[in-house]
Formats: sequence, structure tokens, C-alpha cells
Amino acid sequence: MGLAERRIVKAFQESAYENFLTAMKKVIGKDVEIDVAWDTLAEDGMSHLYEEAWPQVYFEPLIKALESICSDDMGKEAISESLEKVIIKNEEGISSPSSWSSFENGILNLDHKPTTNIHYIDDRAKAVQTLLENSL
Repeated sequence: MGLAERRIVKAFQESAYENFLTAMKKVIGKDVEIDVAWDTLAEDGMSHLYEEAWPQVYFEPLIKALESICSDDMGKEAISESLEKVIIKNEEGISSPSSWSSFENGILNLDHKPTTNIHYIDDRAKAVQTLLENSL
């Protein structure tokens, strides 16, 4: 990761990422451990897209899925009892909403290319929602 990418990551962590953490806690009603593999999200030469892409690829779909699940007390309780950790990464080069998420032993893994299919927010949200609802 070059200097340009490190600067963008730091700026993102101090602004948009903090807002995401606040939104997560508000939706779920508790803190959940979030582990972001920032070095895997930062692709050289793509830093100009991060501010737009990362929220749309990773954070907005997750919040949207959790808001749908936690829209009533039963869903909120199920998530609160089951979801222990979220891992966000780009390790497998996945760009399809249908295969970007997995849930096992209380850990939700979100693995997606950081600058591909950026605007498929609803598709990724639906995939996470369906996965979690079928696993809870």
C-alpha cells in the first residue's frame, strides 16, 4: 500500500468509518467487533475511488441488511445474541453479491473486491439479510 492509499485509509477511518460504527451500534443496540483488513481493501492506483466505493461495497449493504432484520424486537434480539464479529476484507477477489458473505460461529465474513460492482448495494444487502435470517 502506497502513501496515497495510506492517507486515504486514515482519512476514511477518521470520518466515514466512525459514522458506520455509530450506525451499527444504533441498529443492533450493542457494540459488535468489526475487523477490517484495510491493507486488502487498498489497491494501488485506486485510491480515488475509496471514498465512494468502500461505503457502497461494504458498509451501506451491511447496515441496510441489519436494519431490515432488526426492524422488530425478534430480529434485534436474534442479531444481538448471534452476531459477535464482522470481518471485512478482499482476499478472494469476489465481485458477486451472491457469494460475498458467509456466517459461521457468530462471525459474519464480507469478502468483496473494493472497487467492483460498486452500485450493487441492494443486491449485497439482500444477500447478507437472507444469509443471516436463514442462519439465526
